[in-house]
Amino acid sequence: MYTETEKRESILQNRLRNSNLPNTFPTPEISTITLESKPSAKLAYTYYPPKTSTPTQPNPFSSALLVFLNGLMLSRSSWDKVLDIFLETRISRRLPYPALLSYDRYGQGESDRDPDDKEEPPCHGHDCMDAVHALNQLLLQFWKTHPEISSPERFPSIIFVCNSIGCALARLYAQNYPGTVSGLLFLDSIIANSDFVSFWPNPDAPDFDPRLLPSETTVEELRETRRKYRETFHPSVPNMEGLSRRNLAQLLPNSDRPKLEGKAGEGPYLTVVAHEWEKFAEENWTGSLHIPPVLTMAYVNPFWRAYNEGLTHITDPDKAIGVVNAVGCSHFIQRDRPEFVADEIIALLDRITTRTDQVRESGKESEFYNF
Repeated sequence: MYTETEKRESILQNRLRNSNLPNTFPTPEISTITLESKPSAKLAYTYYPPKTSTPTQPNPFSSALLVFLNGLMLSRSSWDKVLDIFLETRISRRLPYPALLSYDRYGQGESDRDPDDKEEPPCHGHDCMDAVHALNQLLLQFWKTHPEISSPERFPSIIFVCNSIGCALARLYAQNYPGTVSGLLFLDSIIANSDFVSFWPNPDAPDFDPRLLPSETTVEELRETRRKYRETFHPSVPNMEGLSRRNLAQLLPNSDRPKLEGKAGEGPYLTVVAHEWEKFAEENWTGSLHIPPVLTMAYVNPFWRAYNEGLTHITDPDKAIGVVNAVGCSHFIQRDRPEFVADEIIALLDRITTRTDQVRESGKESEFYNF
């Protein structure tokens, strides 16, 4: 019977042989860790050490830790293909790479429930600030127990790659631990200040004008859509992870502020990526909610676009890129196009190491560099 580590190592080595890569893949550390603040529960993680730095081939990322933050619906395994493609690309080009860490939060994937949760899931056991404090404890312990990351005197430079509510957690981490984050890649961030109902017109409001609805839909379809979104996405709805969103709008009331402080007092490098409108509308229709595409296109997508545009202002103007359209992707961009995410990580790392501005055509995948 193979362990998960052995199975993953076998898959990676086969891919290396098939692609004629010059070096062997780093062996992932797939294990669990117990936080000092919660000794009765384990967090599952996957970790890759950084490429070894040598006098002839120094690694500019030797003091960096690339951390992947999941949304509510997908576990850390959703990043596996991204990790594979990223490492394959770096190794094939004989380029350095930082340490990589993905993990399941309490109540997610292979991790235990948060021992401080009082109720059985689904519940509102803990909030996003609790998750951020647990993340900080995790990073501190990794720093202490993995000497290849940075040095004992210097906390590693954190680069977050995150999806959905993971983007909100990254923002809260950077706000509460200023000077620690050097880069952020937001993949379809959660609309943190929304109740996910009020961006739909209310057909029962006294001033509602049904003539303003798209011609291809009906008042009853709008009413039913509001009901489905309220029952599925409203912050009052509990989840199996136990991560409550009830106070998220108070924690992050604005998309465009506060401005984040990264390394050396400067804003962190930031890339804001959004789902493709048509793909998201299609998935909303074919999925369990069965939302008419015309409603998604008319109300959700523009609202989300405005929120993403606001996110580009939480760092220095010359450090932000976005909003980038992830062609062919719905909300879970790392699942739909892992190669796209790997490329965006590489572009972000290039900007951080060269400290130059990257210019991209808004809404497209083409880009050029001022190196």
